[in-house]
Amino acid sequence: MDNVVWKRDKSGDRRRTEEEREAYFTRILQTDTWIVEGVHNEEWVAPSFEMAEVIIFLDTNYSVRTYRIIKRFILQKLRIEPSNYKPTLTIFFKMFKWNRYFEDVGKPHFYKKYGIYNHKIVVVTKKKEIKKYFNEQAR
Repeated sequence: MDNVVWKRDKSGDRRRTEEEREAYFTRILQTDTWIVEGVHNEEWVAPSFEMAEVIIFLDTNYSVRTYRIIKRFILQKLRIEPSNYKPTLTIFFKMFKWNRYFEDVGKPHFYKKYGIYNHKIVVVTKKKEIKKYFNEQAR
């Protein structure tokens, strides 16, 4: 979803306008197959939840996400893990803010707004659960 929100360019990223973002996202959803990932659950992404065959909600523990933010930042700074943005301390600290917001606001909002799709929501709390889910689907 970062690449839907941001127009990537060698000279620097530019945030798409709401109209650009929604038009781009609509074009994606009109293709035969697509995967949407990200923490966005605002109104503009609602069509993807409605159209999805399955919604996999990664509900990892807050402390696990915190650890992963730190690990990811270090790996990106060492250029071991690629990044669509320059990994700065400003972004690093924003990640903690976003993590807290997701825990307190984003997650409850998701369940409240998109609980109507409960029949196609798979909640995953650990890595092994996602592996198990996909192994079962492959059978």
